[in-house]
Amino acid sequence: MQGKGVGVMSDTTKYSVCTICDIGCQLRSESEDGQVTRVIAHDNPILANNICFKGVAAPSIHNHADRIRKPLKRVGARGADQWEEISYEQAIKEIADRLKTVVDEYGPESFAVSTSGWNTQTTHSTDRRFMNLLGSPNWISGVSLCAGNTAAVNKLTYGWFPMGDYGNAECIVLFGHNPRKHSWTPIYNQLKAARKRGAKIIVLDPRVSDQAEDCDLHLRLRAGTDAAMCLGWLKVIFDEELYDKAFVRDWCVGFDELKARVDEYPLERVSEITGVEQALIVKAARMYASANGAIIPWTPITDMQISSTSAIRLHSILRAVTGNLDIAGGETLGGFNPGYISESEIALHEELSSEQKAKQLGFEDHPVYTYRVAEMLKEPTEKVWGYPYADIVMGCHMANPSNVFRAMATGDPYPVKAFFVLGNNALMSYPNQHQILKAMMNQELIVAHEIFMTPTAMLADYVLPGDVFTERNHVADSWNWTTRLTLSQKVVEPPPEASSTFKFWHDLAHHFGFGNRFPWDSLEALLDHRLSRSQRTFSEFEAAGFMEAPTPEFRKYEKTGFATPSGKVELASSILKNLGFDPVPYYREGPALSEQFPYAVFSGVREDPFFQTGQRNIAELRERCPLPKIFVHPDDAQKEALEDGDWVKVETAYGEVKAELSVQESMKQGHLRVPHGWWYPELRGKAELAGAFLSSDAVLCSDDDAFLDHEQGIPHFKGYPGRITKIAKPEVFDRVSDALNL
Repeated sequence: MQGKGVGVMSDTTKYSVCTICDIGCQLRSESEDGQVTRVIAHDNPILANNICFKGVAAPSIHNHADRIRKPLKRVGARGADQWEEISYEQAIKEIADRLKTVVDEYGPESFAVSTSGWNTQTTHSTDRRFMNLLGSPNWISGVSLCAGNTAAVNKLTYGWFPMGDYGNAECIVLFGHNPRKHSWTPIYNQLKAARKRGAKIIVLDPRVSDQAEDCDLHLRLRAGTDAAMCLGWLKVIFDEELYDKAFVRDWCVGFDELKARVDEYPLERVSEITGVEQALIVKAARMYASANGAIIPWTPITDMQISSTSAIRLHSILRAVTGNLDIAGGETLGGFNPGYISESEIALHEELSSEQKAKQLGFEDHPVYTYRVAEMLKEPTEKVWGYPYADIVMGCHMANPSNVFRAMATGDPYPVKAFFVLGNNALMSYPNQHQILKAMMNQELIVAHEIFMTPTAMLADYVLPGDVFTERNHVADSWNWTTRLTLSQKVVEPPPEASSTFKFWHDLAHHFGFGNRFPWDSLEALLDHRLSRSQRTFSEFEAAGFMEAPTPEFRKYEKTGFATPSGKVELASSILKNLGFDPVPYYREGPALSEQFPYAVFSGVREDPFFQTGQRNIAELRERCPLPKIFVHPDDAQKEALEDGDWVKVETAYGEVKAELSVQESMKQGHLRVPHGWWYPELRGKAELAGAFLSSDAVLCSDDDAFLDHEQGIPHFKGYPGRITKIAKPEVFDRVSDALNL
């Protein structure tokens, strides 16, 4: 498919792939006198609805008065937010010199990096390339909690991470995922179109979410019990012989082991665990298994549970045993785009020695998305997909974040003393925020590459201004999740001292003597290199259209097999077995509620105006949601003598957050909803780290072993024990109200 614009594009109106969130909508950006003035909908009618108020607000973000435009060097105590402006050349030289000192004293593994691919976009895995040439395996990202880890777990079952065919599916199953008009907008629009043509929608969510209000079946399961529900569905599917017997016979291994495990979960037990009636479980399982084409799209909810590995594996198993794998209307296995050199290749994972890979933090105890499993999958991945490393959604070769921050804080198992963060507010993006702060305070060098002064950037030694999506050319490839290529064009020039993440790593590499491995003198030269596999340049690509995707080929496994050690779908995972884990999925109960902490805290829900910890300083977005809200069911509010609008404190054994209360009929009884990523830019200089510890959900959840998924080390964000109490409005929030004119 080759996309052609239907409107006339001027020199001041160009195509942009928005990176404010992770969905990557293609929009159009307009400019005047060197500034972006408007971001508007696409001129193709199919894509025109894929725009939200975050994208429309891009000019306010990109032109913001508080945007960092000059490199900054810390002059006060770490975290004191005191800086001097320096040149980019001075900054990059001093950073290189100081990093060399750390590496010489502690070894290359003492260097860790945290990035956010959708914000930095132009890294093109040059961060991993630099680290692999240097010898550091300790790269982490928020994708460890969201999509990247899902990709890694899916590879255990059938060797790739599928994308659902929304356009042809008869049944769509949403495990807690709640796309809305201004959040995951393209998925929202695809769901809307699917409903219109008669597709059935099943929602599994404790809340009456936006998607649940319009679905065909809503299963209000208890938070964190996704794996048990999936085992119940499989019990129905196997007992009623609704599975694809031919596919299971010819293309699956481990069926008997799986069936034995499923038989341990009769519907009575599943109903007791999940809180959902047996009849509804049966109806939903039948609806999914009987559809002529059904999908279980990726969901951030299942990513963040104590049984995450098992639950994600169960999603992949349901796809396979019902015959919905690599078919039209089912889950498509894309592979690498044959005309675009993948980020996996750019990263040079083969350059990192086995000795250094084995030092990756998490390699031993939580190996599923580390190099340990990547090395076990090398041979089948190359056989099926043509290259031994498939770093899908950046999530298949990562260190474990909790292990990294523990090493940074304590030196166990070895010191980590240099930490770089690019487009990522790391302090607030992982569990156990208290440990992350301790870890960052124990560093000899911290570098932040950012557009605003976040709480994480306030802790840095150097802050380098980054560019934004309207200031660079790009070809977006969905990080190999799909084979689609999408055009993003430079609309205006970045600030003179700003740098793309490509330039940052390129220049740092030249200081380290890796210049011959970073031969591209510009971002466009790297794009030309990546497009060279299809004998074209970036200029030729942008002249040809705004989007392209190879025609999908289905049932590719009939020619190649699956990229697993057996060459088949592994219902019982040989890799998990070899690692000493249970090869068959199971359900594990999370930490128990108690008289002291009687509520299940459901952490990580996002508000539409923001993405992750961003955009709190953008006036037109903040007006839509001035303050965070804790959600509670009316019965629970009455029990606790709470009223809508009260100020409350949610506590766990590990931390507390303060916010206003919102009493919501949509909430499930016994659950508390805590939003994600709240800090207060207006408190900069008035509260420690701009209020990063006032309302941030990352302070509530532990990363002790009792809270972690065994195989990945993922924290249990969905249903951990907490309590709620009424408080007087904290004085610090009066400053927030005054600043916002509330």
